[in-house]
Amino acid sequence: MKVAIVGCGGLGNVHARCYSNIPGVELVGVCDIQAEAAAKLAGRFGTDAYTSFDEMLERSGCDAVSITLPSFLHKEYTIRAAAAGKHVITEKPIALSLEDAAEMIRFCEEKGVRLFVGHVVRFFPEYAQIKRKIDDGSIGRVGVIHMRRTGGHPGKSRPWFGEEDKSGGVVLDLMIHDIDFLRWAVGEVRSVYAMRSVSPDIDFALATFVFENGAVANVESFWGYPGPFFTATEFAGSAGIIRSDSRKTQTLQIRKHGEGGSPYSEQLKSPGYRTPFEIEISHFIDCIRENREPLVTAHDAYKALEIALAAAESARTGKTIYFEKSAQEGSR
Repeated sequence: MKVAIVGCGGLGNVHARCYSNIPGVELVGVCDIQAEAAAKLAGRFGTDAYTSFDEMLERSGCDAVSITLPSFLHKEYTIRAAAAGKHVITEKPIALSLEDAAEMIRFCEEKGVRLFVGHVVRFFPEYAQIKRKIDDGSIGRVGVIHMRRTGGHPGKSRPWFGEEDKSGGVVLDLMIHDIDFLRWAVGEVRSVYAMRSVSPDIDFALATFVFENGAVANVESFWGYPGPFFTATEFAGSAGIIRSDSRKTQTLQIRKHGEGGSPYSEQLKSPGYRTPFEIEISHFIDCIRENREPLVTAHDAYKALEIALAAAESARTGKTIYFEKSAQEGSR
């Protein structure tokens, strides 16, 4: 399997590192309009650097393309890759409008290529375990959920995040992680009511989702938090509660024996540990090889976008947005 990457920023580096760890996968090219960024990433992983996407598609011989570009470019580069007969692995959100998302799905189907969208939260071990515990009835019928995802404002280093028409803001870029997971773990959404506060330094959103099965989720997403990134989750059911808090999970501990003692380190991370991104991308590659359905389908990504857009609309209008039961794509 030969793969290429367009977009040599933070996530481009993550994807490249993942590919380097997957047996039978060769990174045959990376592309960025900033030649220095492309050359740096290519040098790290021993591949070719391009500044022209079309040239990379033509010369690299890639079978699949990772799109790790700003969100507003996902549609354009998905269409261009699919037109060249390449499978597509794009970061979330799938797009910034339902019309663009639907066109991407339709075009890839017409061209006979696969479209995968990186809703990586489903691949975090702790979230996968939450899903299993819900499915096996460990906490009974889920009633109330609280989810929080918060960190610094990415617009400080990458200004496009602060532009609504390029990133979709905190709801479409950050909250959409929890929206996708909730739909996977709990089911379809019946309604959403949201509030949002935006300033040059802060983008904060709080949304309440009511599900078809009666469960209620309060979801908080925050860009501009004066501290490290963290997530916190609580699922309360009729027979128990599941909690997860990234602040309480440490992979490295330093301890001392008494006053002036020599410190020693205890590595809690397994030697065989794989990052959620590596698990996700390996899964997508296997789905291409074996022609099977992924854990996250393009339709799932569409639905996550639909719900996120409804939350953004609610925050903008101050109204509750209702979804039709068993609604077709795009109708609410």
